[in-house]
Parts: sequence; structure tokens; C-alpha cells
Amino acid sequence: MILVAAVLAASPAIAGEWSLLLNGKATHINVPPGRNYNERNWGLGVQYDFVERDKEPDRKWIPFLNASEFQDSNRNLSYYAGGGIHRRFRPLSGSDTVHLDLGVVGFIMHRENFRNGRLFPGALPTASIGTDRVSVNITYIPKVDPKMVALWFFQLKVALF
Repeated sequence: MILVAAVLAASPAIAGEWSLLLNGKATHINVPPGRNYNERNWGLGVQYDFVERDKEPDRKWIPFLNASEFQDSNRNLSYYAGGGIHRRFRPLSGSDTVHLDLGVVGFIMHRENFRNGRLFPGALPTASIGTDRVSVNITYIPKVDPKMVALWFFQLKVALF
């Protein structure tokens, strides 16, 4: 939450874009028989992209900060705050609104039944596809512990102002 407070304090001096993150879906890969992971990862968050909307079509690199809470694969609340950078691509020629972003996010996270509930750092590959108003954030999470499986995590990102 300190990270979110710092962004809020700095936002008048920095042109950028706030978005609401709606967490909602995980797709687990190679789930062992008998395991039933939660794939409805409901939760809310915010993202701040350091980009001026009127200059956004010309931007190639989009730094961002984000923070979120969601129900994890084991049905516990989890929290993270972090930031990263995306490389922006325009896959449709002549379109300034449709984008594909590829990058990385670094974060500090809390999970109730992971590492004895202690905060832990991480870094993961991310992608975002959509328009300047609505997009889908996608994160790949590899198998990180013998008890877990790899998964794809999806968020809906909706620009606020």
C-alpha cells in the first residue's frame, strides 16, 4: 500500500493513466488428478501507466505500477504491489488504439499458505492486449513449488481517467 500511496502523491506531477484491475480468471496447466484449484480469482486492483494519452500512440515503452488483491488458487486472499515495463506493439497497421504489450512485472506479495505467510518478491512475464480504454492483462506463473502447477492469470484493465 505504500507503493500505491507514493503513486497517488506523485500523480499530479506525472502525466499518466489510472486503470481499474478486475481480477477474475486463472487457467491451471497440467493439474494432477484429484486436485481442484480455484480458477475464479475475483478481486480488485489499480494500475498506473506512466504515459500521456495524447502522446501514447508514439510510445514504445510503458512503465507501470500496480497493486491488487484477489482470491488465489487455494481460495485464500492474496495481495501484491509492484511495477514493471511493457514494450508496446501496434499489430494492426493504421490503428493507434489496438495494442499488444509484452514485458515483465516485479512485485512483493503476500499469500496465506505460502512461505509461512511472509512477504516474498517475484518477477513474472506479462502481456496486455486491447485498446487505450479496455484491455486484458495476462500473466504466466510457472510452477514454483512442488505443491503447485503453472497457470495463466487474467485481469480486465479498464481506464478510469
